[in-house]
Amino acid sequence: MEIKNSELNDISKIFELYRIATNYMKSKNQVAWPEFSRKLIIDEINDQKQWKLLIDEQIACIWATTPNDELIWGINNEPSIYIHRIVTNPDFRGQKLVNQIVNWADKYCIDNNLEYIRMDTVGLNKGLIGHYEKLGFEFIGTKEIENTDGLPDHYKEGPVCLFQRKVK
Repeated sequence: MEIKNSELNDISKIFELYRIATNYMKSKNQVAWPEFSRKLIIDEINDQKQWKLLIDEQIACIWATTPNDELIWGINNEPSIYIHRIVTNPDFRGQKLVNQIVNWADKYCIDNNLEYIRMDTVGLNKGLIGHYEKLGFEFIGTKEIENTDGLPDHYKEGPVCLFQRKVK
């Protein structure tokens, strides 16, 4: 297993995984992701904010990070990493890969003097809330985002659930 930054030649696989995840969300009547812009993903890759977990040289999981998230969390002085859009390749489900991402994020935070790992999800998905709590995240609560300019369209679809985990 290896975690590293995504590369431009991963774009077709990244979009394939986003489509699979979006269809799954729709099948569960959850708030589904919109189709993300190619420019967003290219910018994340170029800025080294798009990640992949590889197993046997196959992309098993992808996610994006950012060092601040003012549009969702507001101005915050606590150094944190914000994780977005975790997707597990269906061929690798059930292998607890999100645990691996959290372990990676802990190490990333320690290496970069960050205090928290933070995440959000749109809509009140009780299963996902419970899953993140089992991983050591505190469910901070929900927040209505008044100004969604600059955010993907799914942030218009309901309250945002906020999670944080103090780095161990």
